[in-house]
Amino acid sequence: MSTAVIVTTPEEFTERWRTPPNFRIGGNLAQIGFEFPPAIDVLDAIRKDDEVRFTVLGTDDWAVRMDRTAAFRDAPIREIATWPFRLVHFNLSRFYDGLLHDFQDQVMIPWRTFVSSQGFTWQRCAPILFISSAGCSSTYHNDNSHGLVWQVEGTKTFHSYRDPDRILSAEAAVIGETTAEEPPPHNPADRLSVRMEPGELLWSHALTPHWVTTESPLAMSVTLSHGGLCHQGCYAERELALRSYWDKHPDEAWLRDLRTTRY
Repeated sequence: MSTAVIVTTPEEFTERWRTPPNFRIGGNLAQIGFEFPPAIDVLDAIRKDDEVRFTVLGTDDWAVRMDRTAAFRDAPIREIATWPFRLVHFNLSRFYDGLLHDFQDQVMIPWRTFVSSQGFTWQRCAPILFISSAGCSSTYHNDNSHGLVWQVEGTKTFHSYRDPDRILSAEAAVIGETTAEEPPPHNPADRLSVRMEPGELLWSHALTPHWVTTESPLAMSVTLSHGGLCHQGCYAERELALRSYWDKHPDEAWLRDLRTTRY
């Protein structure tokens, strides 16, 4: 498993956030005190929500996958947990009055306060929930936003590259040349694979290709996604390509989400 730098001070964070590779964040830097319910209980609640997204994986029998997909919201939860699947929810605020009561006060406000105190601004900072079962992998993709990845339960390995520019330019990432089920053939020496245990944190840079594999029977993580992150007027190196693309294509439908930094 690859070794990633561990950032433990605000000074290190403001020095390293703009340029890959990814790095670990020490728990003393990000004071996150929220205690999640067990992953299987979160899964049971989240799977029934209208905005959840999930993909049943694993079997080559298409009919089995279709039957499991149809039953995913209602089948016994212990059975669901044995199926190969990946699940994501992008709007956790829907659960702030119940399942995730105090998440805003104990996670989002302290983190936003910390980054603001260090001179950062952003257009969007929101949590995304991921749950997956053993042996499953995310797609190979890049995000338009920076992510603070928090491993909550179980074990995942976060795979990226030591030098993303050698693998995929920022310009290519902006126009979506990344997404696939599997990463392309590459030299393992170029890969940065970080095994994440419960409570560990990782900074994932915007527009860098990556994929995540699940190493435990059930794993749950949360990514705090930062759109338009800017430090004292400076964007991250790779995000400058995104800003340039928007300037050339101002009619892009998705520009309303991230285009204008809020000061």
